[in-house]
Amino acid sequence: MVLDEQGYRANVGIILVHPKNVRKVLWARRIRQKSWQFPQGGLNPGDTALSAMYRELWEEIGLMPYEVEVLAATRSWFKYRLPESLLTRSGSLYVGQKQKWFLLKLRAPEVRINLHRSPTPEFDTWRWVDYWYHLNQVIAFKRHVYRKALEKFYPLLKPEPPAKKRLTFKEKSCKIRSPLKAN
Repeated sequence: MVLDEQGYRANVGIILVHPKNVRKVLWARRIRQKSWQFPQGGLNPGDTALSAMYRELWEEIGLMPYEVEVLAATRSWFKYRLPESLLTRSGSLYVGQKQKWFLLKLRAPEVRINLHRSPTPEFDTWRWVDYWYHLNQVIAFKRHVYRKALEKFYPLLKPEPPAKKRLTFKEKSCKIRSPLKAN
C-alpha cells in the first residue's frame, strides 16, 4: 500500500470500453455485495500507475496487456475521502484514495474477460452499460471522482466510422449520368 503525506492511498481506476461500441463500458459487481463499480486497485511500493493498472486488469478482470489498448490516462490524481463512519468502523489506515484513471479499449474477444483468475476475486459478474450509466449507481462518496474521469475521457470517444464498403469491379466501372445534365 502506498500512502501520501495526507493519508490518501494511491490507486488506479480502469474504464474499459467495448470493442465495437465505445459508448459502452464494463461495469462489475463487487463479490457478495450489491454495489457495482469500475475495476480499480491500489499501488504497491515500487509500482508505477501503469504497472498497477496492468496488475489490476489481470487480477480483477483477467485480461493481459496485449488484450487491451490504452486510449488515455489522467495526468493528475482524483481524490475522494472515505466517510467518517467507514473510517471508524473499519479502523482504516488511510483517509481516502487518490486515483489515476485509465481509458482502455478491449481488443480481445469478450470471452477473455474472466473474473476468477485471481485466488481472491473481487467481482462476481459484469456487464456492458451505457457510458453515463454509472453516475447514479456508484456509491455517493466516489461519485464526483467517477464524474471527473468520465468527463475527462468522453471527448476521446468518437464512434468508429463504419467499415468502408469495397466496391466491386462492376461498381467501379459503372458511371451514372444524370438525365438533367446535357452532354
